[in-house]
Amino acid sequence: MTPSAPVLLDIRDLCVRFGGIAALDGPSLAVRQGEICGLIGPNGAGKTTLFNCVSRLHQPDSGSITLGGQDLLRLRADQIAGAGVARTFQSPGLFTSLTVVENVLVGAYHRTPGGLGAATLALPSVARHERRQRVRAMAVLDELGLADVADRVAAGLPFGTLKRVELARALMCDPRLLLLDEPANGLIHGEVMELAAVIATLCRERGLSVLLVEHHMAMVMAVSHHVVALNFGRKIADGAPEEVRAHPDVVAAYLGSAA
Repeated sequence: MTPSAPVLLDIRDLCVRFGGIAALDGPSLAVRQGEICGLIGPNGAGKTTLFNCVSRLHQPDSGSITLGGQDLLRLRADQIAGAGVARTFQSPGLFTSLTVVENVLVGAYHRTPGGLGAATLALPSVARHERRQRVRAMAVLDELGLADVADRVAAGLPFGTLKRVELARALMCDPRLLLLDEPANGLIHGEVMELAAVIATLCRERGLSVLLVEHHMAMVMAVSHHVVALNFGRKIADGAPEEVRAHPDVVAAYLGSAA
């Protein structure tokens, strides 16, 4: 990523209210092509609400969100993958009775030709599509070091492995923008830094843009090209990782104003 790279995700003046509470109070931010942007802030800062707006789980009261110039707020949640947005969650939402490769194939659901009717009738075109997608899924699993567990049932696999499986499923969407919601949650330190290296490699080799919500500051500082800090729904800092970490408003938000 270079400073001259074009902006991919552009969020302007986003406002979300739940009753009398302002979950987001007008923050703006931009993520450039091929950039990892860390989104930090204490619990309740509005990070997940912002993610939910981008992935269309929430409709903001005002503001705009565009991806490569496309208005994401005109799309439904089921159309967001087709627009080039993929997301992981704090806890992997995998199907524990399915194998790893079957879980990853779920990420290609929006590409199925002919819809449910064609799949129900087992048309030849659907069978060919499924073979192609399985080849893709195995390639993604190999890329993430998961090829040896492709045929293992997800239930019982280590938590760190499940996190990677969820990431592999997101990559099956061929996203331009990857939303990572606390990917280090539940991982031990060694797994965290290993995952950080994987994310940095994906960004560099695939040209992905990443918006990363994470409380693990070592991970954020290691992989982010720039960092945005929220508190009480407002943006309080935006800049280079080391600058944001030392910003007095960020220090106060995490440690209290006395700090």
